[in-house]
Amino acid sequence: MVSARDVDTTAAANKQQQANCLAPNPGKATILALGHAFPQQLVMQDYVVEGFMRNTNCNDPELKEKLARLCKTTTVKTRYVVMSDEILKSYPELAQEGLPTMKQRLDISNKAVTQMATEASLACIKAWGGDLSAITHLVYVSSSEARFPGGDLHLARALGLSPDVRRVMLAFTGCSGGVAGLRVAKGLAESCPGARVLLATSETTVAGFRPPSPDRPYDLVGVALFGDGAGAAVVGTDPTAQERPLFELYSALQRFLPDTEKTIDGRLTEEGIKFQLGRELPHIIEAHVESFCQKLIKEHPSAAAAEGDNMLTYDKMFWAVHPGGPAILTKMEGRLGLDGGKLRASRSALRDFGNASSNTIVYVLENMVEESRQRTEAPAPEPEPEGGQEQCEWGLILAFGPGITFEGILARNLQARLGAN
Repeated sequence: MVSARDVDTTAAANKQQQANCLAPNPGKATILALGHAFPQQLVMQDYVVEGFMRNTNCNDPELKEKLARLCKTTTVKTRYVVMSDEILKSYPELAQEGLPTMKQRLDISNKAVTQMATEASLACIKAWGGDLSAITHLVYVSSSEARFPGGDLHLARALGLSPDVRRVMLAFTGCSGGVAGLRVAKGLAESCPGARVLLATSETTVAGFRPPSPDRPYDLVGVALFGDGAGAAVVGTDPTAQERPLFELYSALQRFLPDTEKTIDGRLTEEGIKFQLGRELPHIIEAHVESFCQKLIKEHPSAAAAEGDNMLTYDKMFWAVHPGGPAILTKMEGRLGLDGGKLRASRSALRDFGNASSNTIVYVLENMVEESRQRTEAPAPEPEPEGGQEQCEWGLILAFGPGITFEGILARNLQARLGAN
């Protein structure tokens, strides 16, 4: 539980910081706090190839060379994973081809995602400064478990939430799940005045761990790119004087692209989840992202009347984008004409944590908050870095997942300095 001293200390800090923050619109959902958690196993990208080949007893030089190339192109430097030497010693069948191991995988995953989601939620609650008893709704997102009752109930029990807490679970939404969860939390918060919604995301790659095969070269992409962890956010409208709103979630949009459902394909089997990522994914996102962004931008309150310097243009916006991979980010930059610095928070999250599926958008937003904090606490104003986005009030929170599904939120960065765009 959060102590009274923690609440008082956090409230005092929030009051001081609120003075320099932009005010949210009445009745609009805001992110009031963020939190994260990771498993203990930290993986350095430089050691992935040797470790994975050893753990799976694979001696294929071509597969080893391909994995080495992929590990370099992902731009990932570190990741956290649940899988460990201890787990493989207890379950050696996980590293063998063709054995029915789904039960073992789910036993490991179900426990891990609940533990990580609990830790991330408690970190978020502490940052918020409120009490768990004030949480009225729980939105839980995971593509890493399969059980009922679902992980939403297990998380509610682990946190000690009220039996009357209203729960929603989003399952198998993949990389778009974090923004989908924010969209659902926004709707709940705005439809229930006074509500405080806890969003938790939690993912692990245990279900997809298996030895490499020349017949499944795309498996190596996951080995080189994906990570595990959890994220959390508290969402509510009309913040109190003790709360520190970080982002206003102004308008949300979801869209699926017809006839693309096979591009991101995952199926549960007796051997675990079989996952395939189409090479055409970055090109499909590139072809459709601008029309999606334009529709969101039209939700800006001044869109119809905006002219000249008042127009909301890409260079005057911040961009919080789920980093599905470096190719997706690069294609977006090219199509939208973004300076490389606009996606700095996304590239940093990818570098430090890999693609952690639904969690990753939380890490991107945390990076943006930290950048704003550092600028605020700087002893003297520093020149704005080229392509920087700290001073942009309006922007987009974006993610792309199975479907192909686009999730987007037109948002305001309430930590932007007064007088920013």
